Amino acid sequence: MTTSFKQFKTKALKDPAVKAEYEALEPEYEVVKTIINQRIKRGWSQTQLAEAVGSRQPVISRLERGEGNPSLQTLHKIAKALDLSLQVSMK
Repeated sequence: MTTSFKQFKTKALKDPAVKAEYEALEPEYEVVKTIINQRIKRGWSQTQLAEAVGSRQPVISRLERGEGNPSLQTLHKIAKALDLSLQVSMK
């Protein structure tokens, strides 16, 4: 019997340590998801977004894979290129 991702995730999140790590990554995941969705919505390639930001495609690729560590300035440029506003908060 195979386990679906949804089943695996539900089971994994019952572990408090896994759940804490998952929740800690949520803000980063949301930023990445928004960038990808908005880029695709506009029909842009990673190269086109990079050009609009004044960067290079590999930078956008790393960011979309969750491997980048963009500065707030870079995130602001991306938001502006995608006609979005950047909101940062700490709680």
